[in-house]
Amino acid sequence: MPRSALPCLLGIALSLAPPAFAATAYVSNEKDNNLSVIDLDSMTVTRTLDTGKRPRGLALSHDNKLLYICASDSDTVQVMDLASGKIIRQLPSGADPEQFALHPNDRWLYISNENDSLVTVVDTQTAKVLGQVNVGVEPEGMAVSPDGKWAVNTSETTNMLHWIDTATQTLVDSTLVDQRPRHVEFNKDGSQVWASAEIGGTVSVVDVASRKILKTLRFAIKGVHPDKIQPVGVKLTSDGKYAFVALGPANHVAVVDAKTFEVLDYLLVGRRVWHLAFNPDESLLLATNGISGDVSVIDVPSLKVTRSIKVGRYPWGVVVTP
Repeated sequence: MPRSALPCLLGIALSLAPPAFAATAYVSNEKDNNLSVIDLDSMTVTRTLDTGKRPRGLALSHDNKLLYICASDSDTVQVMDLASGKIIRQLPSGADPEQFALHPNDRWLYISNENDSLVTVVDTQTAKVLGQVNVGVEPEGMAVSPDGKWAVNTSETTNMLHWIDTATQTLVDSTLVDQRPRHVEFNKDGSQVWASAEIGGTVSVVDVASRKILKTLRFAIKGVHPDKIQPVGVKLTSDGKYAFVALGPANHVAVVDAKTFEVLDYLLVGRRVWHLAFNPDESLLLATNGISGDVSVIDVPSLKVTRSIKVGRYPWGVVVTP
């Protein structure tokens, strides 16, 4: 083949290659009743999408085409088609939905109903309620194990993790943790669950097989009063290296060695940090800051906060699509 033909062939190949899409973050703004959409290439808000009242928890369908939104004060879970940015249906959620988790089967949605001490299980395809499980007082955090066997809920007033057998949709066990557990997160292989306790100021690492606490993590930040250290959102890297913990009004994200449970560092972010989400390759971690109304961007390899992106009022939840 003549050398002169190579640039032409290369150009043709590039034109036929699928287009590259930047990762996109969706942030729920509690006080504005909308979502901020952030392009993670430009690090700018590109549009704002209206939702129901007081959007908080967010979850993506497994194909990243649908976004589930807890519209807490509208007492519904809304389903948004991300291609159009439109709400396409409402799911029965029970009263005051706050957080939820999608089962690996991409159908069953487990929803915390804070005011009714219930977990509501909804089939997202049929919009039918499959069951309601009585749990502790003020349920909030919700996670489903990677194998789909367990749905775990936190009750803020009862101070427990509630273990729901997804085969029967029944409560089979409870684990006592520290005061006011707000969030729960499984590690990638499903052997551990990490539960934050806002008032207790701790994170409990729980062994899933025994449902017993392996380790209780405590945090201390120079110059920050202990009462302001209130763990909420937790994210674990898929390689098992790090855990990141949002510390609420302490305005820091803790970096934890997920193997040794040693606290490695504290990263200063915005005011009243709530929840966290990785970009697809986990090179970036986003943190929503409720009071300062922004999202902090953390570079994971260097463990540095690189920028702040202004969003709406009281940003709470965040998810990222490829």
